[in-house]
Amino acid sequence: MSEEKTHVEDIDRALYDFRYEDKDAFKVEGGLSEEIVEQISREKNDPSWMRDFRLRSLEIYRRTPMPDWGPSIEGLNMDNIVTYVRPNTERMNTKWEDVPENIKNTFEKLGIPEAERKSLAGVGAQYDSELVYHNVREEVARRGVIYTDIESALHGEYADMIKEKFMKLVPPEDHKFAALHGAVWSGGSFVYVPSGVSVEIPLQSYFRLNAPGAGQFEHTLIIVDEGAYLHFIEGCSAPKYNVANLHAGCVELYVGKNATLRYSTIENWSKNMYNLNTKRATVAEGGKVEWVSGSFGSHVSYLYPMSILAGRKARAEFTGVTFAGAGQNLDTGCKIFHIAPETTSYVNTRSISKDGGISTFRSGVMIGHKAEDSKAAVSCQSLMVDDVSRSDTIPAMEVNTDKADIGHEAKIGRIPSDAVYYLMSRGISEDEARALIVSGFADNVSKELPLEYAVEMNNLIRLEMKGAIG
Repeated sequence: MSEEKTHVEDIDRALYDFRYEDKDAFKVEGGLSEEIVEQISREKNDPSWMRDFRLRSLEIYRRTPMPDWGPSIEGLNMDNIVTYVRPNTERMNTKWEDVPENIKNTFEKLGIPEAERKSLAGVGAQYDSELVYHNVREEVARRGVIYTDIESALHGEYADMIKEKFMKLVPPEDHKFAALHGAVWSGGSFVYVPSGVSVEIPLQSYFRLNAPGAGQFEHTLIIVDEGAYLHFIEGCSAPKYNVANLHAGCVELYVGKNATLRYSTIENWSKNMYNLNTKRATVAEGGKVEWVSGSFGSHVSYLYPMSILAGRKARAEFTGVTFAGAGQNLDTGCKIFHIAPETTSYVNTRSISKDGGISTFRSGVMIGHKAEDSKAAVSCQSLMVDDVSRSDTIPAMEVNTDKADIGHEAKIGRIPSDAVYYLMSRGISEDEARALIVSGFADNVSKELPLEYAVEMNNLIRLEMKGAIG
């Protein structure tokens, strides 16, 4: 009999853990003050209303308490976080060959240009606090689709649209880190899909945080007009440092009448990252939002995408998988507000924990007084790979009408030893057998992703499972 394993190796992050020496063109001092916020605003050449918005958000941040109900974030000291780092490039590029060599090498290693050439309609690449590359296929642009960095949109012909929508779904008053985002946000993408236009090939933004002790605060704003369709993919990673990094981005999605927006994310932050991201969508009559979420990285995560079903027969689906390994406390889930009648939502999640990792699923479903004949179903399943990990499910449902159909189910279990032995009897190693079982458990997410991203997710699972306790 083979010797029992007692050691679990950390994930081999060679693909994501490379880094380059700090050669930033500019960065602010650590901490947060009016002077720093005004300095960022000058760097961004903000219009006056945005400068005022930043300063108002800072005041809200100062008077809003830290969250005290989820995983501890005591290790996050905002006095040490650098809120703005401009990489060593003069401008945002539309030609890949114009991107500085070290930044280009970063994204080449992550497969971004190759993915663009093969399977994407447009790509945005952010490095630290700035978009360094943005491009959209000509045939997509000809149909009136706008895909650009949000700051170009803020200073161009879409300025009024940005002013009308920016942080209206996620106001700074929402929570402390929404206020922080409003004060120091930088970078991100703006997408507008005109009425009736279907963008069959996905658009993608990729966020890379290279600087140690820094924060990334990109803002994504997407408007999908009546009867239109879009699949948007978000990816992110960072090398591991021995100091805390912070990600507090914001995503606002506006889904028009009879429109559909699929928003897919593979988050693979390093394990020194505090991921305190906020994502929210509002869906008009007959529209649909689909969230597909894979959470693999970060030391601590607070992540609960919200769907507001504001129009009759609006729909929301949330499909997610969370993998918490050693040193990780991942608090994830979703919120769905049924405001209009005949609205429908379905939540289907998988969480995996190993080597002492903590995975918590929170869902909040609210059925409003006017949401008669609405339906909501929540299904969450948890898999613990060993006896030192933890998995919790915390569902909340508020139903304010008798005319609604609501359901919830939850299951928690471990990898069945007979399944492992069966696969081993077919010549598969124990590690690979466990990885196959976990991949199958997470299949509900991988099958919703484009092929290359499903492959990446399954590779991440195999890397995380390497050396798992037997």
